Amino acid sequence: MTVQPFPENWQTALVLVPHPDDPEYGIGAAVAKWTSEGKAVHYALASRGEVGIAGMPPEEAGPLREEEQRRSAAVVGVDDVRFWDFPDSNIRDTPALRATIAEAIVELRPDVVITLYSGPSWSPDAPNQRDHIEFAHAVAGAYDSLDEPPAWLFENGPDPTHCEVVDGFTETAVNSLAAHEVYLSVLDPDTPVIEQARKQVDMVTPAVTGLGERTVGFILKRQR
Repeated sequence: MTVQPFPENWQTALVLVPHPDDPEYGIGAAVAKWTSEGKAVHYALASRGEVGIAGMPPEEAGPLREEEQRRSAAVVGVDDVRFWDFPDSNIRDTPALRATIAEAIVELRPDVVITLYSGPSWSPDAPNQRDHIEFAHAVAGAYDSLDEPPAWLFENGPDPTHCEVVDGFTETAVNSLAAHEVYLSVLDPDTPVIEQARKQVDMVTPAVTGLGERTVGFILKRQR
């Protein structure tokens, strides 16, 4: 399958994810490019990632991770970051979650909705997280429930149908991911945070022949 360029004729995107750091692990460079072009990007997160830092109680980790996410989003030009307080590590495709997602779409009226990969695994040795799978299915269900859905629904994942060329924006993405400083330092205390961030961004921005040296891949799930 030939990978197509990401659509250009849009102005507003809504990025929907379950946890803090989810945008930065995949699409930060694309977001940085879009905001530099004057496009509006909104983030909505199902949880505050409150059980995501080993050894830290949820009542401390949640506010810390929220603050890290807000700083991280600001690096790539996103100032609207919403948190919904669904339970971290127990996010399920429920009517309540679908309704909350649908309400955000109706309120913001984005041209593009972007979420995480819904497949079972990224590769044979890299299974997907259950929160990610359940959340992505909830996004698709919410999209399908709308009388006038956005023009496109994309997932960020393997075997993309479309890609955004992000040459010149990867260093911004590195700095954005590195803003999750406490989270990353606990996740891998032996590797400097900036090195962890650079390795991740390098991995998720491969070259696509004929398009760019650095790209972010997207899977088209719905198109109106």
